[in-house]
Amino acid sequence: MNTEITPQELQLEALAFRAGCSGVILSTSAPDGMPDAGYAPCVLDDQLRSHVLISGLAQHTKNLLAHPVASLMWIEPADMAKNPFARRRLVLRCAAMALERGSEDWNSVIGMMQSAHGNTVPLLAKLDDFILFRFEALNGNYVRGFAQAWAVEGNALSVQERRQR
Repeated sequence: MNTEITPQELQLEALAFRAGCSGVILSTSAPDGMPDAGYAPCVLDDQLRSHVLISGLAQHTKNLLAHPVASLMWIEPADMAKNPFARRRLVLRCAAMALERGSEDWNSVIGMMQSAHGNTVPLLAKLDDFILFRFEALNGNYVRGFAQAWAVEGNALSVQERRQR
């Protein structure tokens, strides 16, 4: 019996994993090149692009406006993992862009965020310093556990190859 998972099954699994996460870990770079890590609630749009709403006071916002790229990570909760060294995770390298406040895209994504994250979203969205960022996935890795890492590409997480040594 063949227990090897197909690329299509992996892609569906990775998509479901990401969709099941309500937040994302962000890694951005400051203008001086120093890395910054943090967390934000996120939503996916109908084109599978990730979005976060973050304050202009946050270092991430300053970093993204100066250098519009980021690494995003979704990770299995530690209490659900069989082994803390082999937690399921998806890491994507992304291009970032700020959405124009009040635009059709802004309003649509804010509506999705409110549905997903509640009534705090419209309160934050009214604050002038909050910026809504959209992330276009370029490439990354989907890791299922020990020796189970695959290269993925794009917002649809198209499986490219199994990572080898």
